[in-house]
Amino acid sequence: MKRASWLAGLYLVAGSLVGGAYSSAATAGDQDFVVENATGVDIHQLHVSPHSTNDWEEDILGQDVLLAGDSVEITFSRDEDEEMWDLQVTDSDGNAIVWENLNLLEISNATLHYRNGRAWADLE
Repeated sequence: MKRASWLAGLYLVAGSLVGGAYSSAATAGDQDFVVENATGVDIHQLHVSPHSTNDWEEDILGQDVLLAGDSVEITFSRDEDEEMWDLQVTDSDGNAIVWENLNLLEISNATLHYRNGRAWADLE
């Protein structure tokens, strides 16, 4: 199980930060999706890893920050064949939220929310 808490070599390519949003020129994979930050806090780390692994892959944001209200496009290699993925976001204090078992073959957009101690995602 991956470790994370919230207040109480993956074949991903993230483009460069452009006006608060990411863009990528990479060849699209079937798992490509957009993460929208509607949590009300800035996201300092964003990890996406196959659900079948026990470790988080590298931070997709690198040294960038996904500001509250902004979004990032996450692009996979065309050769990627994993279906189920886990997503972790971390704020500046190291608090993290994890969403597990996301079928990225069926999701093109994940809007992340956090209000009154409760986290959820609207998945499209």
